[in-house]
Amino acid sequence: MNLATPVRANERVVPTLESLSASQIAAIRAIPSHDHSEIRAIEASRPASIFTDPARFALEQETVFQALPVPITMSAVIPKPGNLIATDAYGRNIIVARGKDGVVRAFLNACSHKGSKLIETSEPQSASRLVCPYHAWTFGLDGKVLGVPRAETFANLCKADRPLAQLECLEKGGIVWVGLDRNRSYDFGTLDDQLEIDFEAFNLPRMHLYGRKVFDLKANWKLVLEPFLEGYHVQRLHAASVGPLFADVPSTVSLLGRNIRQTSGKQAFTPDILDIPGENIHKSVTHAYQVFPNLVVVTSPYYISIMILAPRAADRTIVDYMMLTREAPDNPKAEELFSRSYEMILNVFGGEDFRAAQISQEGLSSGALENVIYCGLEEMIPTFYGMLEKQMGI
Repeated sequence: MNLATPVRANERVVPTLESLSASQIAAIRAIPSHDHSEIRAIEASRPASIFTDPARFALEQETVFQALPVPITMSAVIPKPGNLIATDAYGRNIIVARGKDGVVRAFLNACSHKGSKLIETSEPQSASRLVCPYHAWTFGLDGKVLGVPRAETFANLCKADRPLAQLECLEKGGIVWVGLDRNRSYDFGTLDDQLEIDFEAFNLPRMHLYGRKVFDLKANWKLVLEPFLEGYHVQRLHAASVGPLFADVPSTVSLLGRNIRQTSGKQAFTPDILDIPGENIHKSVTHAYQVFPNLVVVTSPYYISIMILAPRAADRTIVDYMMLTREAPDNPKAEELFSRSYEMILNVFGGEDFRAAQISQEGLSSGALENVIYCGLEEMIPTFYGMLEKQMGI
């Protein structure tokens, strides 16, 4: 296994070609010059009902989101012992906490006395223990009961018998994965090792959370995902923002298990750029990862965008957007750069990509189309749906 050289915590580094994994470098070297790019014509479609049918949504929930580990947050959100966050993005109230031992664990956000929520906000926070706001039962970040007020009034109470309900959980490659159903056993071995290698090369597990925003969208989760699987929309939907930065050509695609890595040269890309010593590789090359089933990772020169798309209904998706930087800003120039970048990317994703998903949902819900069709610049969308449908058994 070829791992890139690990980067020490808080080490300042420019992401160069040499800092990437061997697989990432090979994909970048395979990008042709724009005038030699070839676009295939394809014939592909899917029924419009996959975005609107409640029965289809229920089947996805049963066979995908309940059956597989799903991303719940990023390591950067809870980087230190005592850090924790609560979320209900998937329709379950869950606490994710990093214990004193550095291990990340996930629990249902319910006191083991009478079920009261222990944490009522969704912002990252720090605590040495969890205290129920109702009767002040106290729990460690390992889920064990630490204290019960007036314990002598509970006949035969054994604190060891009433820990918080724990969910299976694994931290890998800077992503925290959970199994949503505490009555199932999950196979975390299906998580692709190359993804971990790639994300270690980005230093993703040790990046700084600069900004986070949660979007509640009136759109099917797949419509939210689709723009990040294709370049067809970029020069059109983003014509007034980032579109001019990108060429209207296909990406170099690598399938990493069920995950899709797209490697794209920007508008000014030429292969000789790759040999400039010390050059920030993300100024000329963009990586976009679709991590199965519902995580998106997109690189930029000075930050990485993360999106967890949590389906809540056939026409509703909660998107947890996180902007990660290689270090916290420590001077006014860095703060200005990150702040401007954060405002820009929220406008692009929120005001353009997410808006496109919502207006598509409105149109499809009208019954106007029996199916949707895809072109050669959208080829990874039907590829993704093939993997999704295989998981669903259809």
